[in-house]
Amino acid sequence: MTSSKGLIRNVLTLGGWTLVSRGAGFARDVLMANYLGAGAAADALLVAQSLPNMFRRFFAEGAFNTAFVPLYSKKLEAGEDAGQFAQDAFNVMAWFLVLFSVVGTLAMPALVYAMASGFAGDARFDLAVAYGQVGFSYILFVSLVALISGVLVTRGRFTEAGFVPVLMNLAFIAAMLLAGRFGWDMGMTLAWTLPLTGVLQFAYTWFSARRLGQTFRLGLPRWTPDLKRLFIIAGPALLAGGVVQINLIVGRQVASQTEGAVAWLAYADRLYQLPLGVVGIAIGTALLPALSRALRAGDAQDGQDAFNRGTEFALALTIPAAVALVVIALPLCEVLYQRGAFGPDDTANTALALAAYGLGLPAFVLQKVLQPLFYAREDTRRPFHYALTSMVVNAALAIGLMPLIGFTAAAIATTASGWIMAAQLWRGSRAMGPEAAFDSRMKTRLWRIVLAALVMGVVLWLGMILLGPLLGAPRLRVAGLALLISAGIIAYFGFGTAIGAFKLADLKSALRRKKP
Repeated sequence: MTSSKGLIRNVLTLGGWTLVSRGAGFARDVLMANYLGAGAAADALLVAQSLPNMFRRFFAEGAFNTAFVPLYSKKLEAGEDAGQFAQDAFNVMAWFLVLFSVVGTLAMPALVYAMASGFAGDARFDLAVAYGQVGFSYILFVSLVALISGVLVTRGRFTEAGFVPVLMNLAFIAAMLLAGRFGWDMGMTLAWTLPLTGVLQFAYTWFSARRLGQTFRLGLPRWTPDLKRLFIIAGPALLAGGVVQINLIVGRQVASQTEGAVAWLAYADRLYQLPLGVVGIAIGTALLPALSRALRAGDAQDGQDAFNRGTEFALALTIPAAVALVVIALPLCEVLYQRGAFGPDDTANTALALAAYGLGLPAFVLQKVLQPLFYAREDTRRPFHYALTSMVVNAALAIGLMPLIGFTAAAIATTASGWIMAAQLWRGSRAMGPEAAFDSRMKTRLWRIVLAALVMGVVLWLGMILLGPLLGAPRLRVAGLALLISAGIIAYFGFGTAIGAFKLADLKSALRRKKP
């Protein structure tokens, strides 16, 4: 139980910082919607900035860290020279990314066409190329940040790792306010802000690691047996990450056929990424080292407890979040985004995409808690095979439904492929042993969590009707949304506690620091 309590503390630390980051991210998105709306500049900027972020998830946060964290954790547990292993990995990644940044910047027209061929022949294409050439070097800095964050998380420095995304959102907010104040070109200002943010994030994590005694210095890459093992493990994860990015590209291609759709999907994505980031990604980040340590120690009970409490905590927060995103998608988008250049049609289309994404939120979170079961065992092959199936489903639905329902095909395809991926991971984990099985507490509480979330959904629907006049009043709509969300929270936690879906005592116990 001690391990699971520590896991929840770590999740809450990461999730808390992610919540701060996503809160700042909302402020950033509100400003961006106000200044750029969903027009050509917004579409172009979102595609340009998605390129380095796509490759970041592909190389660093996906494949590389998936393989790096278990190996680094193993070396720490064994008392081996984990620091030198991290330095060797840093050197290899740094030199590769310098070359990749140069090639990507030169090939920007081709990359933009690959991401959004619907831009060809209009102003969005040239804008996206210009913005992309300015910001593509962000891939270098943020990938190194991901590696260093892996070191910080493995060594228990969750606060330092969790603060990194906050820097980006604060930088973008400051940049937009300055551009608005001095009349700078908003799109180009934000394009330059991206690489400058990467420098800030790198400096912060570098100094955080240095305080732990791990100083990273750029040197000539060395090919060692440990790095060979790292890349053997990372290979299938790299391919799996590539499949995920193909899914994103398919979605962008579908959206690029309709002006404004790239922005609508992006703004909707920001909203559903809030619970996914605060809970799902935090759970996955904290669970991987916890499971790795349990497996190294041969403690199946500890591993099962960490997996179950992590899953229970994640679903207890994300199932009601999914219901809320579906039921109150329209007032959420209206209150958060509809102002300035962002009009009612933009709100309606963004809400439609948000509801589609919301249906898939539990699946995306389940992926985050199931994948560490494979990665902690250095098994990256099966997730790759599952991702291939998911990719086929995504492409077939997105392309097949596009002529029938337009840009929302991309969101529906993302959700459907997410559930397919989660189902495959669950089935594949059944033969792993007791640590991958649901215990009696999890089985008892899961259906109660679902029931409490459905009751909350009814309360939100009724509240939306009753608070309609308040939500429609320009000066009172924020207060109206706050009341609506508060009613949902009270209904969920009140009813959930009454039927035993969760107990506040469990949370207090997890938060209580273990005495030295």
